[in-house]
Amino acid sequence: MGRVTRITLCTVFLAFLIAGVSSQSASNVRATYHYFNPAQNGWDLNAVSAYCAPWDADKPLAWRQKYGWTAFCGPVGPQGQAACGKCLRLTNAETGAEVTVRIVDQCSNGGLDLDYEGVFRPLDTDGRGYNRGNLIVNYDFVDCGDFNKNSYIISCHVYNGTNFRFG
Repeated sequence: MGRVTRITLCTVFLAFLIAGVSSQSASNVRATYHYFNPAQNGWDLNAVSAYCAPWDADKPLAWRQKYGWTAFCGPVGPQGQAACGKCLRLTNAETGAEVTVRIVDQCSNGGLDLDYEGVFRPLDTDGRGYNRGNLIVNYDFVDCGDFNKNSYIISCHVYNGTNFRFG
């Protein structure tokens, strides 16, 4: 295998890896609200009994404050511990309002359970979600823009044009 072929193979592998991470999305998902009140609880995942606390409670304060909090049990994407710390870009399907959130908890409603003040209210720009008790949202998994346990550094190494490996 020639050097150019190996570099091309490496590039294709990385493109598929990135596409696989960013292609998880769902439409018309029910999102209720929950009073996590992260600011009043010192941004402490243990204080709110968040499912992800064992893995993420010791993350830096800036990491815990960066995005609004949500519980996740949506129809598409990782569940349980695998979802912890990941970010979603939410769009209110009725108004188009958008916000990015971090998954800190799990739920059982088949959708999302959004922090009321930090996420639900900013998305509920017309007040109909509060009156109804839920919003209908679309979500996409997105890069949180920080390095955490759910991020990976992938590199390709080509040595002397004869050997290559991922690592």
